[in-house]
Amino acid sequence: MLAFLQKFITLTLIAASGGWLLYFGRDAPALAASGFLAILLGYALILAIEFVISRQVNLSDPAPRPSLRQLLAAWLAESNVAPRVFCWRQPFRSLLVADRLAPTGMAQGQRGVVFIHGFFCNRGFWTPWLKRLRASGHAFVALDLKPIFGSIDDYVPQIDDAVERITLATGLPPLLVCHSMGGLAARAWLRHMRADARVHHVVTIGTPHQGTWLARFGHGRNSRQMRPVSDWLGQLDDGMPPDRHGLFTCWYSNCDNIVFPASAATLPGADNRLVQGAAHVQLAFKPELMQATLAML
Repeated sequence: MLAFLQKFITLTLIAASGGWLLYFGRDAPALAASGFLAILLGYALILAIEFVISRQVNLSDPAPRPSLRQLLAAWLAESNVAPRVFCWRQPFRSLLVADRLAPTGMAQGQRGVVFIHGFFCNRGFWTPWLKRLRASGHAFVALDLKPIFGSIDDYVPQIDDAVERITLATGLPPLLVCHSMGGLAARAWLRHMRADARVHHVVTIGTPHQGTWLARFGHGRNSRQMRPVSDWLGQLDDGMPPDRHGLFTCWYSNCDNIVFPASAATLPGADNRLVQGAAHVQLAFKPELMQATLAML
């Protein structure tokens, strides 16, 4: 359903921009060109607004304050990465790399990975990661969380099934790699299933562990759960051992345009790792982050 929706949005934007260009191209070429670019690149303006707001919200955050140069670089990078994810990989190529449940070659007898995507995403988000694991022979499963706007607790059975399948395939507890809301889904699974012993480690990338300022504008159930003062977030650690956050590595950035303030993506007692100058989607594909995460295998 998400792939269909994002296909519709992408093709509608292409049709609207192309129609504008054809309609005004002969009589008003300047208007045609400006309208064409405004329709296709309007998302970059939205991203810029997010960065401006995040900079203001982060003024009182303990994370290092980003420079204007870092913010500009992050905006340019996100303007490049986001369309490739939301207008190509997810709507049109989400099934390009199929799950691998049997490790091969050098990876036989080694643990596998379960990938958990974030809000308004699908398994296509992880394509660069999946290609690397396919090349190395490791087993992996990339989830498609459903329903799109449901409760984060609804994803627990899907995560449980994926962990069980990858464990049966490899004989070892898997590594969980989670982006954004996916990290909260992993924590919900750990809490509901009391499953700490069933995973090797949990890596979260830009996850709003303490909520995010932007969630106030979302009205789906999972968006409301990600608000900083939500009861749901406050209950995630209920009944869990006090040292459970030692199971986590939390990557976060001082230029995250979705999860801010920046320290909201950290957990007390976890291995919190700051990547300066990276935007929300861009962060998941930073080479040093990918290398350090997969080294945990």
